[in-house]
Amino acid sequence: MSHNEAILLLGSNRGIPEENLKMALELLEKSSCVIKRKSKVLKTEPVEFESDRLFCNIAIEVCTALSPVKLLKTLKGIEQGMGRETDSGISRLYTDRIIDIDIVTFNSLVFISALLEIPHRRHLFEREFSKELIADLRSSQSLQDRS
Repeated sequence: MSHNEAILLLGSNRGIPEENLKMALELLEKSSCVIKRKSKVLKTEPVEFESDRLFCNIAIEVCTALSPVKLLKTLKGIEQGMGRETDSGISRLYTDRIIDIDIVTFNSLVFISALLEIPHRRHLFEREFSKELIADLRSSQSLQDRS
């Protein structure tokens, strides 16, 4: 079984965002992902749309045997299972959401398709909150080292 390293970015601004992140992390761990590191949780204004609701965001590093496409399907399943109704990756319309989970990096893979771009350039290079979370993640100890 191969082990792939991926950085994921999670965000929520509906319901109780902190609880939504916690639930999504639990669901990830039940679906072939081992969480290796977590960033701090960062509250931010919405990006690319207007809303009165702040987002709670977190970056995580996971280890998985899933391929990028299977990981994406798993993430979309978690989003839908938690009640997400629209997919901005398809609709290109950004709205409030109960959960959003993006693949930022996957090993050192470069991959572009209609539904998936790795690395996720906007998170790596354009969005300040993403860059802050990824820097925090990379500077944090692994969860195994904290025990």
